[in-house]
Amino acid sequence: MIEQIRPAELGQWLQSMQALGQPVVLDVREPFELRTACVKPDGFAFVAIPMGLIPLRLAELDPQRPTLCLCHHGVRSMQVALFLKSRGFSHVANITGGIEAWSRELDPEVARY
Repeated sequence: MIEQIRPAELGQWLQSMQALGQPVVLDVREPFELRTACVKPDGFAFVAIPMGLIPLRLAELDPQRPTLCLCHHGVRSMQVALFLKSRGFSHVANITGGIEAWSRELDPEVARY
């Protein structure tokens, strides 16, 4: 089962994962979506790899590092989180509601689209 994290719970999750290494927010949206709205790293590393390229670029990710997957509404990121878990990633979670919820709950400066 994949842990679901609301953006409002992000700070607490990041703090709970610090002992395992700096957490990563993995944004799996397409480049045009990133140009529209993007999060600012704060207490986490930020990596953007479109969902369709994850299998090809899997070696760029550390399976031991806590990884939080992000997309527009949380559906693609959930699929990627399940894929990562199946490939041995031990600390994977999904951002419920995606960047849309991030804007509403955490940072209203992030554009909604």
